[in-house]
Amino acid sequence: MTAFGPDFVWGSATAAYQVEGAASEGGRGPSIWDVFSHTPGKTLNGDTGDVAIDHYHRMREDVALMAELGLGAYRFSISWPRVQPGGRGPLNAAGVAFYSDLVDTLRRYAITPVVTLYHWDLPAELQETGGWTDRETAYAFAEYARLMARELGDRVDLWTTLNEPWCTAFLGYASGVHAPGITDPVAALQAAHHLNLAHGLATSAIRGELGPDAKVAVTLNTHVNRPADPDDPGDVDAVRRVDAVGNRIFLDPMLRGKYPQDLIEDVAHLTDFSFVREGDTALIHQPVDVLGVNYYCTGIARAYAADSGGDRETSTTHGDSAHSPWVGADDVELPPVPGPHTAMGWNIDPDGLVELLLRLDREYGVPLMVTENGAAFDDQAGADGIVHDTDRIGYLYGHIDAVRRAREAGADVRGYFVWSLFDNFEWAYGYERRFGIVRVDYDTQKRTPKDSARWYAELVRTGVLPAAEAPAPVM
Repeated sequence: MTAFGPDFVWGSATAAYQVEGAASEGGRGPSIWDVFSHTPGKTLNGDTGDVAIDHYHRMREDVALMAELGLGAYRFSISWPRVQPGGRGPLNAAGVAFYSDLVDTLRRYAITPVVTLYHWDLPAELQETGGWTDRETAYAFAEYARLMARELGDRVDLWTTLNEPWCTAFLGYASGVHAPGITDPVAALQAAHHLNLAHGLATSAIRGELGPDAKVAVTLNTHVNRPADPDDPGDVDAVRRVDAVGNRIFLDPMLRGKYPQDLIEDVAHLTDFSFVREGDTALIHQPVDVLGVNYYCTGIARAYAADSGGDRETSTTHGDSAHSPWVGADDVELPPVPGPHTAMGWNIDPDGLVELLLRLDREYGVPLMVTENGAAFDDQAGADGIVHDTDRIGYLYGHIDAVRRAREAGADVRGYFVWSLFDNFEWAYGYERRFGIVRVDYDTQKRTPKDSARWYAELVRTGVLPAAEAPAPVM
């Protein structure tokens, strides 16, 4: 008797800008991440995705490695500026050919292609007119989605519109630690709405092109925050505030057809939400087949008294900035969470994943997949050239067991994708933080499966969790 049934999807995930490289080849145009990473001081060590791990040229050997590990699915993103360099107009044939070849290669190995249409790499030309603060970007995205659905058609099993729109809106436009590096809370709220609109329009466009049975998803990095003192009404309200701007700002319009009233009241001193036009929420509220859940860690929230004389504590989970991504929650503190931690400084808490999956199942009633989960550790290759990453194996064991527990408690969770298949460009952290279950030597581009890859392959083969040690604390 296996812990996971034969229909459970086991996969791994990557993102185009993090792995592809070939930044100026094959007609690809620049993205906001090209511009951001080439701006001095924006990324660790000035690292960029110009070469990344050269997946653009090594795609076939990478897919063969996926097959060797027995992966049932591969979640990858399409680089919008590779297939439509300016974000509008005709498609770039060379860019489309790359993804068509990737999809066909996956299918030859019986690996299910799971496409993400947007994983943060907005065509730079669209940013010149406001990026996601410009309503027209949502319509441009829907047309791009329609064109890619036409090109790849029924060879793709699941279309994911957006990956982590919270990061796009609030790290990109509020705290400024992600591209395009803007620090304007109202712009962040506008971006969030236009991302919601883009999701709804794209979902309709995909089904308009492929028919009503086309499978469409969206992936959110839904946050799990707990009150510092559950008996303190101020701390409980602090959690409500960050839940509104961290989770329900996307969940509610996408899955319920309306924005949370408490969110609108929380940000009333910033905006009257007039950027939401009549009929927008109906456009956003399209049926989805799967809600993707990206989960890494938990947080603590508590009320902050400005007259206390102390500095407001703000967790650096999402990067250092003088500007908070938690728009409308200026009276909330997010103190550091006790360990153990990963190399990202993120706490390790599998129970939070159980809590999240059960909440999403209970409150929104949509099928779930864990579309990202994994950990960065200070990997070191042993004398045999292999990374013996018992800490990562322990992390994966705890979180996959959390999926099992959530399923046994009734949550409709249908798949798990480990982040990431390969070490790669970790956004503002450059190449220092390694998430992969496959090691990449950035000098030679040699791929070497870590112990965690072999462990995961055994899990995929049997559907039963192999033994593992718990991760050691990282201070």
